Amino acid sequence: MPDRLRVLGFDTSAAHCAAAVVCGGRVLAQRIEPMARGQAERLFPLLAELLAEAGLGWSDLDAIGVGEGPGNFTGIRISVAAARGLALSLRIPAVGVTVTEAAACDAPRPCRAIVALRGDEVVWQDFPALRPDTRASFDAGQDGPPALARREALPPGPAPCCSPHSLPVAIALLAAQRVAAVAERAASADADIARPAPLYLRPADAAPPRDPPPVILP
Repeated sequence: MPDRLRVLGFDTSAAHCAAAVVCGGRVLAQRIEPMARGQAERLFPLLAELLAEAGLGWSDLDAIGVGEGPGNFTGIRISVAAARGLALSLRIPAVGVTVTEAAACDAPRPCRAIVALRGDEVVWQDFPALRPDTRASFDAGQDGPPALARREALPPGPAPCCSPHSLPVAIALLAAQRVAAVAERAASADADIARPAPLYLRPADAAPPRDPPPVILP
């Protein structure tokens, strides 16, 4: 079934607007545009451009994959909200993928995914060796959730890994794997797929305004 699914994957969790369209493991279109701000305005035009490049319309999609962090607080909210809205309007499942899951997609196991954040801070996650009957997918298991650390303070563990795919392609491929795996266990392809949710490992960078709020008259 994953060989037939047409999946749109995208991510705005860092200083970029990234998206890809895949079908059956083939990349039909992909693009990563660096940008420090403006992802909210650029995301949907970019998605429409990629679908046109892939020769597909919105109604042709079978699933949505979205990067749910960790990363930029506002950027994560932008992409997760977009994925939820698209899933609702198109009546297709949306799958949240962490940046560490994407970094380990189709990489040899066991391995440690390390994704740079700000300064010398990284988010990391260990992935165990695969059983012979599994692939590097959601169902292959993880040694623990993503965690923050200074690069020089990482604990001992397996060798760092690097996915052979770009971030949006990995997100789309993993989303296809999850939808296909669930469909094999249930009649509905979106059964047991939790809605994407932002993954934050630190408080938001935004601070409350110093000025007092306006007085609301009765």
